[in-house]
Amino acid sequence: MWGRAVLPQAFGAGASGGEPIGEIWFQDGRGAESELLVKYLLTRETLSIQVHPDGDAARAAGHRRGKDEAWLVLEAEPGARIGLGLKRKVTRTALRAAVADGTLETLVDWRYVRSGDFFYSPAGTIHALGPGLAVVEIQQNVDLTYRLYDYGRGRELQVEAAVAAARLEPFSFAARREPEPGREILCEGGAFVVERWTRAAGGRLAGEIERPVWLIPVRGGGLIDGEPLQPPSVWLVEDQSRVRIDEGSQVVFAYPGATVIDALFVDTRSGRQIERLDERRHYRPPTRLEPSFR
Repeated sequence: MWGRAVLPQAFGAGASGGEPIGEIWFQDGRGAESELLVKYLLTRETLSIQVHPDGDAARAAGHRRGKDEAWLVLEAEPGARIGLGLKRKVTRTALRAAVADGTLETLVDWRYVRSGDFFYSPAGTIHALGPGLAVVEIQQNVDLTYRLYDYGRGRELQVEAAVAAARLEPFSFAARREPEPGREILCEGGAFVVERWTRAAGGRLAGEIERPVWLIPVRGGGLIDGEPLQPPSVWLVEDQSRVRIDEGSQVVFAYPGATVIDALFVDTRSGRQIERLDERRHYRPPTRLEPSFR
C-alpha cells in the first residue's frame, strides 16, 4: 500500500492499528449526481503513472463524465515530485513502446514541488504523484483511471485505453490571476474553478443548487453558519451560508463550471447590502462532509 501509517497533524493520531492510509474521501452522499469529489492523498511511494479520459471518451465508455483533477500541495518532503505531462511530444506508437520497454518513467516530466504549489491536470494528462506528499485533490466525480505503469504492484493496466486517451505532449501551465487582494483564481476555463482566499472576510457565500461550492479550510479557520470552519474539514454549500474567514487563514473554494462566480463571496464588512436570510424560503444549511479513510 502506497499510503501512510501516520496522518498529517490536522487529522490527529495515526491510522488505527498502524495500517497505512493513502486516501481520505469527502463525499456528499449523492453518488454520481455530485459533480466534484474532494480527497486528501498521502503518499509514501510513487503512485501509478496514469491518465483519465475526457468527457467524450468517458461517456462512450458508459460513464457520466470525464475526469479533470487538481492538487494543492499541503506537505512535501525534500525532493518530493509530481509527474505531469511528457518531456517531449511523442506519437501513440512511441508511447506504447515506452510502456512495453519500461522507459515510460523517464519520458514523464517530473517536477519538484513544495507546500502551497497548485496544479490543474486536465483529462488526458499523463501524471503520477511521487512519495513524501500530502495533497488536497479536487476532481470531477467519477471513478475512471487508466494505468500505464504501476511499479510492480500487480494491479491491472489499461494500456490501450490510456494511450488512446492521453495527451502526447508536454504539460502547459494555466495562468492564474488575482481579481482582488487575497483572492487568487488558481484555475478556470476547465471542468471546475478553484479559488484560494488568504484574507480575512465575513459575509455570505453565494452557493447555489445549480452550482454548489465546496469549501476547504487549509490553514487557520473561522465560522460557517456558526459552526467551526477549520482543517481538515470539507463543507458543501448550496445556498447563501454565513461565512467568516479569520486573519491569517487560507481557505479554498471549488465549484463546477468553467467560469468564475464574480460575486462568490459577499463581504458584509464592505457595507454592501444583500437580502436577509430570514426572508428567504427553503434555506439549505451547509453540509459538513464526513471523511472516509482508505
